[in-house]
Amino acid sequence: MTNRLYYTDAYRTAFTANVVGRSEDGLRVYLDETAFYPTSGGQLHDLGTLGGAKVVDVVDEDDRIAHVMSAPFTADGAVKGSIDWTRRHDHMQQHTGQHLLSAVFEDLFGAKTVSVHFGPDYSTLDLDAEFVTRDQLMKAERRSNALVAEARPVSVTFEDAATAVGLRKASERSGTLRIVSINDVDRSACGGTHVRSTAEIGVILLRSVEKVRKSTRVEFICGERAVRRARKDYESLVGIATSLSASIDDVAPLVTGQTDRLKDAENARKKLERDLAGYRVRERYETTTGDADGVRTLVIRDAGSIDELRGMAQAAFALPKVVVIGALSNPPSVLFASSEDSGVDCGRILKEKLAAAGGKGGGSPRIAQGSVPGPAAVDLVVESLIKRAG
Repeated sequence: MTNRLYYTDAYRTAFTANVVGRSEDGLRVYLDETAFYPTSGGQLHDLGTLGGAKVVDVVDEDDRIAHVMSAPFTADGAVKGSIDWTRRHDHMQQHTGQHLLSAVFEDLFGAKTVSVHFGPDYSTLDLDAEFVTRDQLMKAERRSNALVAEARPVSVTFEDAATAVGLRKASERSGTLRIVSINDVDRSACGGTHVRSTAEIGVILLRSVEKVRKSTRVEFICGERAVRRARKDYESLVGIATSLSASIDDVAPLVTGQTDRLKDAENARKKLERDLAGYRVRERYETTTGDADGVRTLVIRDAGSIDELRGMAQAAFALPKVVVIGALSNPPSVLFASSEDSGVDCGRILKEKLAAAGGKGGGSPRIAQGSVPGPAAVDLVVESLIKRAG
């Protein structure tokens, strides 16, 4: 069994322990005690060195902890371990910040935490709430940062599960529980590493809210990570403001206004494209004669894209008894469309013609499209469709 030094001292970054075992390949090393925290309870593992060699992962194997090395480890006896303090402290800030946030959301809104994820860039809380409004998010952020400023003590105790009371979430474990408490705010059974005071959490930043099934996911970051993120967000905002020759305070309404104008311009462009497509189709329709059934076949080979072809085909649907055959050389593709009164099943027919030319595709009775190996195959399919349509 590995004695877990981080249980009683999360600030310990150097220790000496004895090697008590290793895997056959020497990549997993076991010690009689360790300060390395393994990935557990959603918190990521520590990094550092053992006997001067890199520890790249730490795995909880129930009674013992495996230190995964970057290369086979051969040392025996006593070895020195060193923890990457920057990474450890970051994890301590995020984890204690999560305890604080969970308590605040439950206290303010009755939203209990159902799951937690700690990531390398940001962390998330899943709350048993149908939704969290922006006002609630801001209220929880303000309250959490107020508690940070109060420097509430954070302590670790070991209590019997049968007599431990006041836990935010009941523990299913029996025997001795490790309980992390934020003074007058939260008591939770937890095996993770935590700071000694809420002041050490640093600033808490709530970034987004996302609906996930029947719960709501809140993204958060704490401490130095939050400061770095805020700096990056600020630099991005300055870049946008500079490109618009505006102050950062004016960016939001300016971008919103430009977005609205862009949408209006896009809608106007699409209407012009539809009008142009209708004009081009009608011009061709009027210069084309119908077959014995009165069905007119329009062949379009001068479109710039499949979207343009589809636009012209849809414009043709306003005309009686019409079939549209559209072709592109790059990429080699064919579109086949027909008005409902033409009696032509485009999906079925085009699929047959494409298969005969080594292509594939399909669609509905009214409109279908597909691709073929090359320009020669395009010509083959177009000719066969002309004959079929005629």
